[in-house]
Amino acid sequence: MNTPIDISEASGVRYLHFGSDWVQGAMRLRKPNALELGYTREMMAGLLFREARWPARVLLIGLGAGSMAKFVHHHLPQASVTVVEIAPEVHAVARQYFRLPDEDERFEVHIGDGAEFVRTDPRQWDLIAVDGFDRHARAGALASLPFYTACRARLAPEGILSVNLFGQLRGFKTQLQRLRSAFNGRVLSLPECDSGNVVALASTPGGQSLDLANLKLRAADLKAVTGLDLLPTLRRLEKSGACPDGTARL
Repeated sequence: MNTPIDISEASGVRYLHFGSDWVQGAMRLRKPNALELGYTREMMAGLLFREARWPARVLLIGLGAGSMAKFVHHHLPQASVTVVEIAPEVHAVARQYFRLPDEDERFEVHIGDGAEFVRTDPRQWDLIAVDGFDRHARAGALASLPFYTACRARLAPEGILSVNLFGQLRGFKTQLQRLRSAFNGRVLSLPECDSGNVVALASTPGGQSLDLANLKLRAADLKAVTGLDLLPTLRRLEKSGACPDGTARL
């Protein structure tokens, strides 16, 4: 695979592009381990639905600028992280320009196809986060029902799948339907971000329901520990009408 890569900077933020205007990743130079883009913060929203010390094993499909990998590696010391990235040049750029850490006992990068990895690797994961797109913002096999079904099979008993969708692109509703089919409806779709991204969370059987007031308390604790602020996400979720009884179900 030959991925065209461009780097740009503006107002203290470095951006990654795959040969187009689509932003594929970003890093604030003064806060390299923070999640700069709104949708990457929401990809971590599963942390609100589980107790402390979760997750222990994280699988990230798609590296981009390495934002989620760096956040987990730096702020969640209990977690080991495996990243699957199809393009070796993206891995090289993330290391050279976006301060991706060296691999160690808690962090590994596998160069290969994400859908194939999930289908063939037998390991179980607490959190699987899928953020893989080509230069035309297409997800390919990573948006298919067989892939979502394979992800469900690879989740640990309290596992959560987090998927970055593009709400502004044709096919978004179809992807969401496939996700709901694979997880028997246990899917929470967050309101669309300003960037057009929609993050959907899916859980294994025995999912959890939490009232928004409790989630806001958890979000405040998470912000104090990691700097990750999901309170705006919860406010948007509340205003969206997706939780009419004040309860978020996953």
